[in-house]
Amino acid sequence: MKIEQIYTGCLAQGAYYIVSGNEAAIIDPLREVTPYLQRLQEDGVTLKYIFETHFHADFVSGHIDLSKNTGAPIVYGPTAVPAFDAIVAEDAQIFEVGSIKIKVLHTPGHTMESTCYLLMDEHGKDHSLFSGDTLFLGDVGRPDLAQKAADMTQDQLAGLLYESLMTKIMPLSDDVTVYPAHGAGSACGKNMMKETVDSLGNQKKMNYALNQPNKEAFIAAVTDGLLAPPAYFGFNVAMNKGGYDSFDEVKLRAMNPLSPEAFELVADSKGAMILDTRPAGEFYKGFVPNSINIGIKGDFAPWVGALIGDVKQELLLVTEPGMEEEVITRLSRVGFDHVVGYLSGGFSAWKEADKETDRVNRISTEEFASQFDAEKSVVVDVRKETEYAAEHVSDAYSKPLAYINEWTKDINPDEHFFMHCQGGYRSMIAASILQARGYRNFTEVDGGFAAISKTAIPTTDFICQSKVLK
Repeated sequence: MKIEQIYTGCLAQGAYYIVSGNEAAIIDPLREVTPYLQRLQEDGVTLKYIFETHFHADFVSGHIDLSKNTGAPIVYGPTAVPAFDAIVAEDAQIFEVGSIKIKVLHTPGHTMESTCYLLMDEHGKDHSLFSGDTLFLGDVGRPDLAQKAADMTQDQLAGLLYESLMTKIMPLSDDVTVYPAHGAGSACGKNMMKETVDSLGNQKKMNYALNQPNKEAFIAAVTDGLLAPPAYFGFNVAMNKGGYDSFDEVKLRAMNPLSPEAFELVADSKGAMILDTRPAGEFYKGFVPNSINIGIKGDFAPWVGALIGDVKQELLLVTEPGMEEEVITRLSRVGFDHVVGYLSGGFSAWKEADKETDRVNRISTEEFASQFDAEKSVVVDVRKETEYAAEHVSDAYSKPLAYINEWTKDINPDEHFFMHCQGGYRSMIAASILQARGYRNFTEVDGGFAAISKTAIPTTDFICQSKVLK
């Protein structure tokens, strides 16, 4: 028996490849399926089942393409109603793969169809739990995503989740290995560990959600501090449940090189958004006007989903030459299938064509320290609320990037401000969005708070409520 976790850091997502004898199973595959097909061929095994733990909200799974390419059936847990052929399993149903068995554990709460899969080894011993979004390491799945579909409140869903955990998972042996669908950085939970594999026994000891004294305390604990889900989540659920275009078709449409002239024409005529995926350190020096910068070398796909939101938005890409296919692939993972082309030759081609360019006013941390006036300077911190609460520049405003659509309306265009994040990735995203909307009276700080905290600029963990986004 072989179990391989295929972890994608950008999405903080774990897919699983399981082999026993000459048969295999894959759990929660990513959108692009060629790597799985190659693995199956190299191992000389037949894919018997594709297991889905639920209708994912934060990424588009590859279940449909994988099934079409292999003939393997897709398996969901009880109550799932997909718009395509699939096995909707019964609770406790057993599926055999080679000499191992996989048992269905219906665990509603995160969503109504949420299901864990318990792997029993060749000797019939409980070996591994593929816990989906029901149980994370250090956390449990958020119970607020399926309220409308289930006609239930988040508290009611949290109560269901409690019952699922207590009756289906807690009774399992401590030596069972837990393989979750996500790790730290995913918006599907709020307190996940950086580790991606753990024993169930350790989770029973240290996971706050599993150590609440009763259902009421559990509901209060897991719903406390929940932030609104990203706008793209609903679109991804619909695609995973209703179907989607083949990734190969999406890539073929998107791999459309455009000259600077053609790029400009499409941008003007179709209203496509220009997405520049170069590093912030390159973007600020010069870019196509009105471009939004979300660097491919950061948490690219989740930020695209959170800030652009509508997966049907048409996109024009500016990438480092040779990175076009990688960008298109990562966009497809979160359902952004409407790339209409990319700038052939990258930004260098745009400059060589003598087209109009723009730039961001970025300064070093040293320059910020020399310009900073504790009495007069206005500082905007676009990090998460938890980062701001831990330590921030004294009197800085907390304006998290995730809520930029809310706080831009409060900006006084006549008042200059300095803006930073932790290292410069998120603040450059914010800078590009602000400039695309006509705000220019700001200075973005390179190096972010990581560098600022090493200067003489005063910092604090005191939170003035008037400085926090309401």
